[in-house]
Amino acid sequence: MIRGLIGALLGAEIDRRDGQGGLKGAAIGLVASRVITRLGPIGLALGGAYVAKKAYDRRKASKTG
Repeated sequence: MIRGLIGALLGAEIDRRDGQGGLKGAAIGLVASRVITRLGPIGLALGGAYVAKKAYDRRKASKTG
């Protein structure tokens, strides 16, 4: 379940950066989630930390204007 959430968030972040949306972000999110789970708990921690950092940066940027 956590793998799916992290993969979806990574895919959404890639689509947001790209600006076009579509299949690319979903495919990369799927591959990234598989790689993260193969790394075990360390991979899940790294993936979660990446998503948390992006959310923190986005929130900080919205507060500053």
